[in-house]
Amino acid sequence: MSELSSLGYVVFSVSDLARWEAFAAGILGLMPGRRAPGMLGLRMDEHAQRILLVEGHDDDIAAAGWQFDTRDDLEAYVERLTASRIAVHEGDRALAESRQVECVYVCDDPNGFTHEFYFGPTHASISTPFRSPLLKGAGFETGRLGMGHILPVARDYAQSLDFYRNVLGLRVSDTIRDSHTVPGATVDATFFHTRTGRHHSLATMAMPFPKRLHHVLVQVQDMDDVGMAYDRCVKAGLRIHAGLGHHPNDRMFSFYVETPSGFGLEYGYGGIVIDDNAWEVKNYSQLSDWGHRPQPAAQ
Repeated sequence: MSELSSLGYVVFSVSDLARWEAFAAGILGLMPGRRAPGMLGLRMDEHAQRILLVEGHDDDIAAAGWQFDTRDDLEAYVERLTASRIAVHEGDRALAESRQVECVYVCDDPNGFTHEFYFGPTHASISTPFRSPLLKGAGFETGRLGMGHILPVARDYAQSLDFYRNVLGLRVSDTIRDSHTVPGATVDATFFHTRTGRHHSLATMAMPFPKRLHHVLVQVQDMDDVGMAYDRCVKAGLRIHAGLGHHPNDRMFSFYVETPSGFGLEYGYGGIVIDDNAWEVKNYSQLSDWGHRPQPAAQ
């Protein structure tokens, strides 16, 4: 069966492009890419675009872009969705160009954004290789694993699980049921991976949160880059949602900072890659096994 290969890109609707560019390039170590009126692409590697910022009022996720390795895989996947009576349509040339891909199809997510399924990402010119003056290590962990992960908040948890597992065809990695981290609330979370094995390219949870997107992850290849990024965030007076810590399920060392749009960004190192032939789905009782404590706001 044709499956999603990786989370290739994300699209955010943002109210302040200039502030986002300063945050992405000056704090995270991303590289500004293609510009167009009301749009800015951000680079993490040899792809021309991994994050697209589109001027708007939502300050939230607008779309998640899922890559397929071949056009045949993409078309077979779209045929399966259509046969299952999922409303999916082909994007026009303007949409494909804005996403910097050869072709793209679109369907709605029950949590208020869209999924885009595509083939043929554009690669940047060899004369403009990805370079970040902020990163000590070899760069971001992308390639076959995609750009990172997203965690949309579930409006209806059961409906969201059914959609991600049975419509999108994502594979369950594990679950967490945590009654300690959020005072007075139990957090249920489920983590999903694609066939290339990043521990999760998408997770969802039932919890109070004002945005559609709880957070997006970018992962670096050197642990020191996490610490240095944390120091840059603190020096800049940015709100830290959760300080340095470690997750028990994906074994990611990371922290969470508030983006200019108000949702979180996890900056991490060391997440595992799943081998489905040897993987065992488990349920964990805590979101973090150490750290990830909320930090007081800068004065």
